Amino acid sequence: MEMVPSTMTEMWTTMGSTIASFMFIWAIIRQYCPYELRRYFEKYTHTIMTYFSPYIKISIHEFTGDRLKRSEVYVAVEAYLSANSSKTAKRLKAEMGKDSNNLVLSMDEYEKVTDEFRGAKVWWVASKVVSATRPMAYYPEQEKRYYRLTFHKRYREMITGAYLEHVVKEGKEIRVRNRQRKLYTNSPGYKWPSYKQTMWSHIVFEHPATFGTMALEPDKKKEIIEDLVTFSESKEFYARIGKAWKRGYLLYGPPGTGKSTMIAAMANLLNYDVYDLELTAVKDNTELRKLLIETTSKSIIVIEDIDCSLDLTGQRKKKGGKAMADDEKERKEVKEESGNSGNSKVTLSGLLNFIDGLWSACGGERLIVFTTNYVEKLDPALIRRGRMDKHIELSYCGFEGFKVLAKNYLKLETHPLFDAIDGLMKEVKITPADVAENLMPKSPLDDAEKCLWSLIQALEEAKEEAEAEAEAATTKKVVEQSQDGDGVCSENCMAEKASE
Repeated sequence: MEMVPSTMTEMWTTMGSTIASFMFIWAIIRQYCPYELRRYFEKYTHTIMTYFSPYIKISIHEFTGDRLKRSEVYVAVEAYLSANSSKTAKRLKAEMGKDSNNLVLSMDEYEKVTDEFRGAKVWWVASKVVSATRPMAYYPEQEKRYYRLTFHKRYREMITGAYLEHVVKEGKEIRVRNRQRKLYTNSPGYKWPSYKQTMWSHIVFEHPATFGTMALEPDKKKEIIEDLVTFSESKEFYARIGKAWKRGYLLYGPPGTGKSTMIAAMANLLNYDVYDLELTAVKDNTELRKLLIETTSKSIIVIEDIDCSLDLTGQRKKKGGKAMADDEKERKEVKEESGNSGNSKVTLSGLLNFIDGLWSACGGERLIVFTTNYVEKLDPALIRRGRMDKHIELSYCGFEGFKVLAKNYLKLETHPLFDAIDGLMKEVKITPADVAENLMPKSPLDDAEKCLWSLIQALEEAKEEAEAEAEAATTKKVVEQSQDGDGVCSENCMAEKASE
């Protein structure tokens, strides 16, 4: 008759002895049983257990194929679980995000978390496999990390379809929200040390400009913001109408009116990277296309001072009275001249294809922004609708723009001197950059009133200069009209004309 343990101590002693015996037998098997035989046994044991198990498992590995690039699905799942598992998992690991300054919490190895989707419960496990081969002296053991998703087979269609799509989409959005935005610039081709070297170099984009701090009329500011937000939410619309998901902006106006600041505000509003393209460093049209291919989605491609970058202006001006052959000859000559501008062989045709040709459809969700001080110098084909879809004029500072700057620099919303400034601004043209410079305190003793008086003085000086220029122009016109046949005008003649 078998003896049943009568006390808890005897029960634990029996269990410990059984486990020790099992571990001893398993150690003997691992030492003397060939690896191939053990692998064969484990494989078919797993198959038999799977046959009776009601659960399905999906593995998502970090690297696939040649292991040169992390799987986008794995990265998306990692981001999704990092946001959802930090509240429930008991063992977490903390790392600095690759593209973020924030501390990222994620599941530790072999940790399990539970998720729920439309009433279905699923389990995620973070795991890894260490290579069975013995590592060499100079190389560590190769670890293959993966996530394993487990769910009941009754939810097979929903989990493999809607749930995984939800996880990937949510993970990508989390990465975009948490990523560290960058400012890129292109380097000349001869500076690339190897074929693996990227054509773009970057720094962290930390420009603080927003639409709230820009000296713009409220209606114009609202119009631009609505246009940008509508574009960023129109993926399905662009797909339906058969157009690449991109939009062109032309920013033009006098120097100092905030064109570069506008680009920074656009990037901060949409959370986009910025690619500052220097055309003079691009060797030819082929290199220009390669640069476009290496840009990412959710980005702004900027070409500042397009009228000064290359000789691409005024190439297609119509000239009446010329025959078709002469017109074709002229365009050919100008094309050759523009192709030989400096060391760059980028042509107008290559730039137009870069903006809206077949290659421009690579990727998606991009803004292409041109800036210029002299819009009249640009070739009409370069800025037509469809290439530069929205033209934004950034002009001189008005009173509404001044109030924004006064609030930013002096924390003022109203002041008795505002009326005098309003009257002068209606008579004088002044850029937002000049207004900001006068409103900025130059020493700890400068108060708000002193800065406002500095601006008033600058406006009055600008008014006097404008009146002097207008008087000089009038005098010059009078002189030209009063010249006699020898090109000489007497003092009396000039005095009479001036009095008139």
